[in-house]
Order: sequence, then C-alpha cells, then structure tokens
Amino acid sequence: MSRVEISKIEYAIETDVLRLVETIISKHGCNRSKLIPILQDIQNELKYLPRKVLEVVSSKLGVPISDIISVASFYHQFRLEPVGEYVFQVCFGTACYLRGASNVYEALKLATSKVSITVEKARCFGCCSLAPVVMVISTRTGEKYIHGRLNTNDARKIALKYSATIRK
Repeated sequence: MSRVEISKIEYAIETDVLRLVETIISKHGCNRSKLIPILQDIQNELKYLPRKVLEVVSSKLGVPISDIISVASFYHQFRLEPVGEYVFQVCFGTACYLRGASNVYEALKLATSKVSITVEKARCFGCCSLAPVVMVISTRTGEKYIHGRLNTNDARKIALKYSATIRK
C-alpha cells in the first residue's frame, strides 16, 4: 500500500472521528459543564481519549487542552492510551495486596506482554474473601469476569486462556 493510499485512509478515519466528536458535542451542547459526559461518550465509542480528539473538544468548548487532560487524567474511568481486547484489573486493596497481588500483577504483565491485553492496578473490588482478585473486562462486549484466590501459576493460566480468544 502506498503512502498516498495510507494518507487517504487516515484522512477518512480522522473525518469520521471528527464527525463523531461533533455529534457528541452537539448532543450535550458546547458547554464546559458538559465536559465529563462528552468525554464519557467519546470514550464509549473510541475506547480511549486520543490526544487529537481532546484537542478538537478543547477547540469546540473553548476549554484549554491542559484543563481537559487534567480532568481526563484525574478520573480513573478515562483512558488516554488505547487498551487491548481485554483489560485485566488486579485488585490492590489491602487484603489482595497482603495475599500477593503484586506477584499476580507481575505474572500477568509478563504473560501478556506480546498480546492485546492491558494489565492495570485497581482499587478494591469488595471481594476480599477471594483475595487476590483479578477482574477481566472484555473491551468488545463489556462483559466482566472475576477470578479469585490467585497465585502466579493461576495468573499465567488466565493470561493464556484469554490470549487464545484474541482475534489475530
């Protein structure tokens, strides 16, 4: 594929994303007080908040990009980087931490380094009796799965199980 063809594809994608952002903003109105719902809707569609999109929101709402990034990075729900097909959230609440969440986290990071899986630390899920706990979230379907009483071997098995289902 030539560079011209790639540029045309990139332009078409950018145009579609721009239309999406404009539709979302018009739904909520060009009002700074609607920033969070606007960002939520954008992320629901794109799965994260790309810098270029945040710049468009900044321009449309008249809000400095630094303010938008501050909001997006303050709230745990927002993502500034793309995520994989699955997100593995390792609970780092007290019970999970004391029962080896750090080791489970490291095992998952290592086991998923070459596949489209995002591993991140999370706050308490309220499943302390199952510590340490990992919540697996499908970014395609939104389904959530809880895996508890894990050790590093279990973590590797979970990584292999979900890696096998990822579209190549």
